[in-house]
Amino acid sequence: MLKQQDRLDPLFQAFADTTRRAMVDRLSKGPASVSELAEPLAMSLSAVVQHLQVLEAGGLVSSQKVGRVRTCRLEPLAMGTAETWIADRLCAWEQRLDRLAEFLAEDRDPDRANDHPRQRSTS
Repeated sequence: MLKQQDRLDPLFQAFADTTRRAMVDRLSKGPASVSELAEPLAMSLSAVVQHLQVLEAGGLVSSQKVGRVRTCRLEPLAMGTAETWIADRLCAWEQRLDRLAEFLAEDRDPDRANDHPRQRSTS
């Protein structure tokens, strides 16, 4: 379990910033050079590279340098890791809510009301 946590921490850290989420959004449409990623952002190329380093550390992005151009692409397996973690928590909560709904439905069922300890008369 600790190994999964070790992978999730940098992944969610990468998602924690608006600029990095915008980069992930752009890369979801296809590979892009660092310059293309930097173009819509109001920051220096150096700052963009730092954000990309965080995305790479989180496993969300990989890059390859050909000549003077560094091209970045999204790594879908990392997204799957986050999706699995979130889905597991969602499933657990849905099960809890289903049990609560069943409990509440039983409590309102008039046929079962006499069986419930709170509903019994003590005469």
